[in-house]
Amino acid sequence: MKAVRIHAYGGPEQLRYEDIPAPVPGPGEAFVRHTAIGVNFADLHNREGRYPLPQLPHVLGGEAAGVVEAIGPGVTGLRVGDRVAYAAGGPKFAPGSYAEGRVFPAERLIRIPDEIDDVSAAALFTKGLTAQYLIKSVYKVGPGDTILLHAAAGGVGLFLAQWASHLGARVIGVVSSEEKAELARANGCRHVIMAGDPDIPGRVRALTGGEGVPVVYDSVGKDTFETSLDCLRPQGLMVSFGTASGRVPPFDIFALNGKGSLSVTSAAFAWFVRNREELILRANDVMDVVLKGAVNIRVNQTFALKDAADAHRALESRRTAGSTVLIP
Repeated sequence: MKAVRIHAYGGPEQLRYEDIPAPVPGPGEAFVRHTAIGVNFADLHNREGRYPLPQLPHVLGGEAAGVVEAIGPGVTGLRVGDRVAYAAGGPKFAPGSYAEGRVFPAERLIRIPDEIDDVSAAALFTKGLTAQYLIKSVYKVGPGDTILLHAAAGGVGLFLAQWASHLGARVIGVVSSEEKAELARANGCRHVIMAGDPDIPGRVRALTGGEGVPVVYDSVGKDTFETSLDCLRPQGLMVSFGTASGRVPPFDIFALNGKGSLSVTSAAFAWFVRNREELILRANDVMDVVLKGAVNIRVNQTFALKDAADAHRALESRRTAGSTVLIP
């Protein structure tokens, strides 16, 4: 089958569209023929070697939707022909999702309802589950909260902003262009601040009576970390869940005291979907809010699988908004 692999770490030019053997499902596994493949920032970090892969060459990707074509011994509750999706499978499941199909643990597959099409499903669960645990577990967003969200026009950003607004929160979004500002406003952000604004904390405090916000959701990392801290009210929480601009450098923890006894957490997907029960509980919550129409899935870019390198270039140059999907 066709797949996109890297043989060495580096830029988008390392992505090679080539033939690999089609895997056969073992015990507890299923083979999923992909119909749509999600693209996430973690894929870029894997490609660069920031998140090292177990071996090279390796197929990139951790998210896709498709149809079950074969099941291995011991699989129950799943049939050939079922429409399924999976999220954030990680590099330990080889090959990755940038392929025409993939073997995957059956217990990590999520059935897709008829009302959600394959392209939407491929963009739904990594971003939707991330938004779910961020606003339901890391910090429980509710009516009366004002929250700050970086990269508000990105895949997770658009999902989180709509959901938080649905829960009664006031969302302040940070974006990098006027076009993305319009998108953010149309998807749950009551206020929008440009990423290039020299005084984002000042703008936030002007919108919160000088107090600051109780929580900041930051997927940018190095470039925004200090700014995020300065936007918090006393005893506020800075939630780091991505490093698009690079990893946050070491810092003096005592500085959190001087800024108002702040808290910082690094929230990783894997720790919030540790078993099937937790995965399905959160996935059902995600699908419920989509099926109710409270959150719309924004797939604004699609590329052919063979053009995965172009998708990476678009993502890196900030030319994308919402989610990006590859079509085999």
